[in-house]
Amino acid sequence: MTEIAPDAGFHQNQKLKDALLQHAPLSAAGLSERLFGLLFSGLVYAQIWEDPEVDMEAMALAEGHRIVTIGSGGCNMLAYLSRRPAAIDVVDLNPNHVALNRLKLSAFRHLPDHAAVVRFLGRDGERGNAVLFDRHIAPHLDQTTRGYWLKRGPTGRRRVGVFTRNIYRTGLLGRFIAIGHLLARLHGVRLQDMVEAKSLREQRHVFDTRIAPLFDRPLIRWLTARKSSLFGLGIPPQQYDELAGLSAEGTIAPVLRHRLEKLACYFPLKDNPFAWQAFARRYPKPDEGQLPTYLQAQHHAAIRDCASRVKVHHAGYTELLAEKAAGSVDRFVLLDAQDWMTPQQLNALWTEITRTAAPGARVIFRTAAEVSVLDGKLSDSLLAQWVYNADQSAALDKRDRSAIYGGFHIYEKCPA
Repeated sequence: MTEIAPDAGFHQNQKLKDALLQHAPLSAAGLSERLFGLLFSGLVYAQIWEDPEVDMEAMALAEGHRIVTIGSGGCNMLAYLSRRPAAIDVVDLNPNHVALNRLKLSAFRHLPDHAAVVRFLGRDGERGNAVLFDRHIAPHLDQTTRGYWLKRGPTGRRRVGVFTRNIYRTGLLGRFIAIGHLLARLHGVRLQDMVEAKSLREQRHVFDTRIAPLFDRPLIRWLTARKSSLFGLGIPPQQYDELAGLSAEGTIAPVLRHRLEKLACYFPLKDNPFAWQAFARRYPKPDEGQLPTYLQAQHHAAIRDCASRVKVHHAGYTELLAEKAAGSVDRFVLLDAQDWMTPQQLNALWTEITRTAAPGARVIFRTAAEVSVLDGKLSDSLLAQWVYNADQSAALDKRDRSAIYGGFHIYEKCPA
């Protein structure tokens, strides 16, 4: 069984609330934070939206490395196992993500073969997945995680039943994408037509003639001018303000248009599973394109063999690092979590990162805006202990197939 860090059970979500709430309850900012927190307390990401190929190159990830990463949908943690690291600590404040990470690990360890893993985690409409879960996965889950997936909803169906339909259409982001498709249809556009394109030139034509004009429609501009309308993307109020600052119009419609353009036009569809999720709401079939890194056949054996090296924690990043020995971590993956943080929280986090960083350690993260979130917020004494790899950061940002962030950043620990 994958080792599980102790927690208080999935009925408590106070850690997530504490991390999100920064303003008084009755202030405009406080109300916005609390609405976002309410939406964010359920399953948000069934798949992660950071490109693991970019991550692994940025980290120069190699056998024997010790990693601490945020869990989210769990895809990247599994992809990292393809490089056979010594250990991965996965942290997440959202208990739904913790349960999903634990289930995905158990699937790799206990399903019969690669085909069964792809069937369970990568295909939709597979009713037999309920049998796979009951026979191969459930017996190996800890009690809390098993109870989470066996819980029945108002319709009487077990929560794990999403794997017999399409889990990637669930969660906050999955529903946001569904609303995006509905809004496009109301304006006479079928977003799924994008996956019929056979070349980058055809992809560009579909985007320019059908999708891009949507961002000039009054309803779309009205919606994107409101913070709450984009909570479904996992964009908290703090990140919205960063994005809105990039546009002279006070709306993030131009920013969203540019990032959707990158997703639609910069990479061949056959090589981009993120685009398939956005436009087709599923992964490609074998004759259509490439599965995510962690579901590719050539990585299955390594991921299965190394899955026992992962510990999943219902905890905050700083909280976990505070329990680790000095110099015990080689690679840190922060996703975009720092965009949410106050300067005090950032400095507390980087104090622990710096203390626990092994010689040559690397930190990678993404930001809503282009510039590093550390600029002007992290103390000079902490920042002086790290080197920012600006050129490599910019180069890899251009290759990030998920295309939804403004910046990708790599920091390396200075030699002692």
